[in-house]
Amino acid sequence: MGSGEKVFVYEDLVKHKDRNDCWLLISGKVYNVTQFLEDHPGGDEVLLAASGKDATDDFEDVGHSDDAREQMQKYYIGEVDATTIPARRTYKAQTSTAATQQEEPGFLFKIIRFLVPLLILGFAFGLQFLGKKEKTET
Repeated sequence: MGSGEKVFVYEDLVKHKDRNDCWLLISGKVYNVTQFLEDHPGGDEVLLAASGKDATDDFEDVGHSDDAREQMQKYYIGEVDATTIPARRTYKAQTSTAATQQEEPGFLFKIIRFLVPLLILGFAFGLQFLGKKEKTET
């Protein structure tokens, strides 16, 4: 960082996320893209959705051209203090005991779904057999 560059805290960045004042955080750098909203090829909603958070992944996933990266420089207003950026939440997979507990009711349900029709079918054959037996006896 040069001596004249402004350093923002993350809390300040998240306040700038509407059509009249839109800042993006990309790779630790802050860009005021308010004037670019109407000119953005993907539409202003894309930029507005990426504002108020770290938009690095959103930006990189699109695969912007070198020209787009050069054009960003005119909207550059400073950097963010990395110590103020909140830690990313990561998805934590369920433990095996929790997964097993969820599967047990499913297994029991499958058995019941299989046994109930068999019991009904057996009952129907039993009634039919008893009905034929009574007719032959009379």
